[in-house]
Amino acid sequence: MKKILVSITFTLLSAISFAQFVARAEIKEDISGICDKKNVYALLAMLKGQKEAVCSVSKSDIGKMLNDSVQFIKDKPDYEDKGIVSIIINCKGEVVQCKIDNKTKSPELDEQVVQVFKTLTSWKPGKLNDDKVDSLRLFSFQISNGKIKVN
Repeated sequence: MKKILVSITFTLLSAISFAQFVARAEIKEDISGICDKKNVYALLAMLKGQKEAVCSVSKSDIGKMLNDSVQFIKDKPDYEDKGIVSIIINCKGEVVQCKIDNKTKSPELDEQVVQVFKTLTSWKPGKLNDDKVDSLRLFSFQISNGKIKVN
């Protein structure tokens, strides 16, 4: 997944001047529920014709859920780290994959964070030129002073 992030970032920066730039995620594994494995998009709301998949829960509420549910941070309030969760939402608005993309230093923490993100099941699917598509959403988070903040 790190290669996907680097590829998407590089492509975005090198092609920012194009009016209809579309970043496609390369999906190598079989993921049950994907509508079109060859067309999973990392949509950017700032670009014309693209709308990111939208969760019914706000980022600030996700942060609250993490801070309420992640026992690892409660047990280690001085712990500092960061990570990225990737979520693939299919064309029907269903989460078909949720995993840590950029891992923290603790597998236990990663698992607890993913468990919270897996509870986010109500999504509006992403759209490309008004067509519902499979899309990839990334949520970065940072841990400091005993709190998790979703960026």
